[in-house]
Amino acid sequence: MPLDGRTQTLNRIYRDRSAVDVVDVALNTLGQIAVVSSFGAESVVLLHLAAQIDRTVPVLFIDTEMLFPETLAYQREVAEALGLTNIQIIRAKREVVFERDNENLLHLHDPDACCALRKTEPLQKALRGYDAWLSGRKRFQGGARAALDLFEVDRPMGQLPRIKVNPLAHWDSADLRSYIERHRLPRHPLVARGYPSIGCMPCTSRVGAGEDARAGRWRDQGKTECGIHFAGGTAQRAV
Repeated sequence: MPLDGRTQTLNRIYRDRSAVDVVDVALNTLGQIAVVSSFGAESVVLLHLAAQIDRTVPVLFIDTEMLFPETLAYQREVAEALGLTNIQIIRAKREVVFERDNENLLHLHDPDACCALRKTEPLQKALRGYDAWLSGRKRFQGGARAALDLFEVDRPMGQLPRIKVNPLAHWDSADLRSYIERHRLPRHPLVARGYPSIGCMPCTSRVGAGEDARAGRWRDQGKTECGIHFAGGTAQRAV
C-alpha cells in the first residue's frame, strides 16, 4: 500500500486510541524505526512510552555542540532511568562545521543555516535506512503543528519517503504534566528556571508569565522550527 494510503488508514484506526497504542503499532509494524529526541523539556514522556515496549529502540539525539550543559547531563540521566540501551548521538562532522561556521557565529546572522548545518542535515543522514521515526510534537504547540496527524508521510529531500509518527499529537500540557508526575519521571532542570521549551543555548531564552511556551525559541526572529520538522526541506517561519 502506498504510504499516503497507509497513513490515512492508521490515522482512522488509531484516532481515538491511546498514545501507547500508537507507539506499539509503530515499533512493531512499521519496519526499521527510530525515536528522535532532543531530551528537552517534555521529551521524557515519549521516551518512557517507547521504553515500555522496547528499550533497545534506536534513540537519535542530535548534539549540536551548542546545547545547554544541563541538556547533556539530562540525556544521560533519562537514558539510565528508563534503561534505554541504544542512544545514538548524532553530530555534524567537525570539518563540515569548520568549513561553514569556523567561528561558531553562524547562528547570529543566519539561524536557518545554522540549524541546517548542526541539526537537519546530520539527522537526515542518520535517518537513512529507516522506514519510520517517532517525534514528540503536539498540536497545542501551535504554528505548523496545530493540524498534526498521528501518522504522516515524511518526504526528505533526496531520499525515499518514510512515515513520521506523532504519538503525542493530541496531548496538551496538562496531559504531559500528569503523565510525568504519575510515573515520577525526571524533569529537565531548566524547566524550573523558566525554560518550558529548550533548544540550543544561544537561541533559547527564558519565557515570561503569559507567554507561549515556545516564545523563548529564536526570540524576535519569526522562526518557529529548526528545519527537522520541515515543509519541502525549509525551516518554518511565522507568517
